[in-house]
Amino acid sequence: MLTTKRATCLLISVIVLLFHSCGNRSDSPVIGPEKGSLVIAGGGRIPTVIHEKFASLAGGFEANIVVIPTAGSPDRIDTLLAKEKWEDIGFSNVTVLHTTDPEEANKKEFYSKIDSASGVWFEGGRQWRLVDAYYKTQTHISLYELLKRGGVIGGSSAGASIQGSFLARGDVSGNTIMISDNEKHRKGLGFLKNTAIDQHIDTRNRWGDIQEIVLKYPRLLGIGISESTAIIVSGDTFEVKGAGNVAITTHESITGEDNGIGYKILYPGDNYNMRDREKIKLCDIETVAAKKNN
Repeated sequence: MLTTKRATCLLISVIVLLFHSCGNRSDSPVIGPEKGSLVIAGGGRIPTVIHEKFASLAGGFEANIVVIPTAGSPDRIDTLLAKEKWEDIGFSNVTVLHTTDPEEANKKEFYSKIDSASGVWFEGGRQWRLVDAYYKTQTHISLYELLKRGGVIGGSSAGASIQGSFLARGDVSGNTIMISDNEKHRKGLGFLKNTAIDQHIDTRNRWGDIQEIVLKYPRLLGIGISESTAIIVSGDTFEVKGAGNVAITTHESITGEDNGIGYKILYPGDNYNMRDREKIKLCDIETVAAKKNN
């Protein structure tokens, strides 16, 4: 039986989350998708809890999912192995879609696989390859339609960065260049509007790299994600899930005197409102419990 204090904390937590996610505004989300969800992972080993969350949002491990490995090196992409990998994770209805040709991505026989899916996952590699193949094609449109149906789009590493509106590390010549000289490779697929997303921030010491982008484009929200960690996006809010941390960078966090490092840290179990650019303050006892469970 819940103690009075714990019951009160649970009630406060639920009310706060409802207030931020659906109860306090009549207009549509301005950052995240109006319907559907996003799972945006920072690379490395993906914990089971993240795969399970992706499966749950897609409708279960029996749901039709599409895996897109196009960001990978062309000579290393093996669609059969990609299918087997996701079947080993536990998914029973996996389709692998891959092309480097935008004309192919415009063909109904190609993008129709997404039309019958409830989940899509972008594998890692170089994010500019995804832009070259899919940006503003019928496949791109089908991905938005999937979200409108209430589906989920996920991805890790390059598959994380591509989900933002500004494409961090999109330069063809190397992944250390934050802002490409090619305007085409500054554009992500835009499932998360007014954002730039970086990954591997812990293992590659990229904590502050995205500041270069945010300083040049002050309206953008910079989101850096550690390996084995994901943000689960619903509307304008997300929850941090997995093993590591997330770094949030705004123009104010760089130019202000909040912490002297230019970004704010979120931990597993934390919830964040991207519209208001603030952490959602849950009851302390529930926050601690959420961190332990992750």
